[in-house]
Amino acid sequence: MAVSLQEARELVLSKCLPLASESVGLLELVGRVAAEEVKAPCNLPRWDNSEMDGFAVRAADCRAGGQLRVTAYLPAGKSAENIRVISGCAVRIMTGAPIPAGCDAIVPIENVDDVNGVITLKTAVAVEDYIRASGSDIAYGEVKIQVGTVLRAAEINLLAAFNRLDMHVVRCPKVAILSTGDELVPPGEIPGAGQIVDSNAYSLAAAVREIGAVPQLLGIARDNFESILDKVIQGLQADILITTAGASAGDRDFVYETLNKSGVEQLFQRVVMKPGGPSGFGIKDGTAVFSLPGNPVSSMIAFEELVRPALLKMMGHRNLLRPLQKAKVKGILRNNSGKTRFLRVRAQDTDNGLVVESAGNQNTGVLNTMLRANALVVLPAERREVGAGESVDLHFF
Repeated sequence: MAVSLQEARELVLSKCLPLASESVGLLELVGRVAAEEVKAPCNLPRWDNSEMDGFAVRAADCRAGGQLRVTAYLPAGKSAENIRVISGCAVRIMTGAPIPAGCDAIVPIENVDDVNGVITLKTAVAVEDYIRASGSDIAYGEVKIQVGTVLRAAEINLLAAFNRLDMHVVRCPKVAILSTGDELVPPGEIPGAGQIVDSNAYSLAAAVREIGAVPQLLGIARDNFESILDKVIQGLQADILITTAGASAGDRDFVYETLNKSGVEQLFQRVVMKPGGPSGFGIKDGTAVFSLPGNPVSSMIAFEELVRPALLKMMGHRNLLRPLQKAKVKGILRNNSGKTRFLRVRAQDTDNGLVVESAGNQNTGVLNTMLRANALVVLPAERREVGAGESVDLHFF
């Protein structure tokens, strides 16, 4: 039941739908996806105010070299209700302070000489100079945040300016992660003969957390039906369950058997890609189940190409795949797999554009190459060799 990478993604994304919304506090909103439309509840600025520290004046009174008497002082945060600018006079005003009655312009402090309460104008003044009109930035009723917007610092600033303490955003998925294998021990435990430390769970949890979802480590299931079934039943309570290893054709690979026993509808069990080919996907009652290979490099790349887009869609994002970029190859890249091939490369900007070279040994058992790489070159199955100077598609991690 092998499918192409495109078919696998289409199946995954057709089943992984955006989650329900939840109300989240202002400080926790960054990076989340808006589930409600936000309209301006007021004008911004809320009132006409001064754009500069300076003097509130009547433009008709102002000519270069003219003098005005300062009659009042208006700092930011104070009402202008009892202050008025009259002919021949000025009011000292601070940035953000409301415009007093009679004023139709602001003279910046650096454009006057101020001696003993009398200012001498260095330049002429025009009506509305340095006045921020109410609603000139944002008008009451304007839609300023659309559903689907990824909230950044700018949107948080806007919500605070609107006096909002929270907002409805798409809920973050809970992702259960299950490692399988008799050979595994958890980090912190000394491995015995033939044993290895379970690293997959932690790299996958880090990748889940990196995009804002919530990882839940289920621990290690041993290579027997009962142990895996018990963990799978727990994992099916999450929005996504990821298993690693135990999904091949060996006599101790029980993952698919336990998934079938648990009622998971299996949609594919292999993808025509390398690394990550032995990856499966199924669904049960809205919980998406990904069965990834046990090899650390394969599991990380399968997560990147299959699971990450699903998580982003569930979180309400619209841009689900990392953008492909063109780059020139330094050296030779080969694809003898007959599959879509992901090659770990090091990409650098040069005077001649983006240039890539292999990050080293492409064997899926070599983690060191993953550490050196900052991008994946994507070679289609039919492209068996790329020569020096030729163009390839890549995406960064």
